[in-house]
Amino acid sequence: MRNPQNDALAPSNSDGPERTCVLTRGKGTRDQLIRLALGPDGQVAPDVRARAPGRGAWISVGRAALDEANAKGKLKGALQRAFKTNELTIPPDLGERTEAALQQAALDRLGMEARAGNLINGYDKIETAARSSKVALLIHAADAGEDGNRSLDQALRVGGGDRQGVIFPLGRTILSMALGRENVVHVALTDPAAASRVSHALSRWRKFTDPDCGPGGGVPACETGSTDDILVKE
Repeated sequence: MRNPQNDALAPSNSDGPERTCVLTRGKGTRDQLIRLALGPDGQVAPDVRARAPGRGAWISVGRAALDEANAKGKLKGALQRAFKTNELTIPPDLGERTEAALQQAALDRLGMEARAGNLINGYDKIETAARSSKVALLIHAADAGEDGNRSLDQALRVGGGDRQGVIFPLGRTILSMALGRENVVHVALTDPAAASRVSHALSRWRKFTDPDCGPGGGVPACETGSTDDILVKE
């Protein structure tokens, strides 16, 4: 059954014109790159949801490359050209702030899907749903036990072929807080569209923190990757 709340949860402008990374000159959509916004006070800040007003510039690199470019002054020069002004300030911890913003976006996305009724937790509920082919995406907390992960992965394969759950970058405490529930160790997305949205948010976060890969597929920072490469059951 269609959930009317899903319409409000869908990512906006996933298609559209390509943007160009100010550091690599690689191209990608707004969902593949990360936007940096210039505030009225001249401060540069991450705008991972691409909603801040005013001028923006785009990056395709991961945190390690961003930190290096910032430390060497390359980022400032690139942004001065992009924003057409020399009056800007880049915080030295821009990489850390960007990572935190991507993390929060992923946590917020999980919370939204939970409120929309697209997410279940609890070992028994997930196992039953997985064996019945009703799980589109399975997520394990970073501190989940290997036995539990293995058993639910097996249930997932029984219900949907050669698939397995993904490991969430953080432990059950943070996952529980994001969902407003107690002791969340495993999470399952039961709606394919919701699973795709969560997969996208998790992939962007993971790829920014991966030193070998930027946030966008098809750009020089991550030529073989994709922002949606977590396997989701259609």
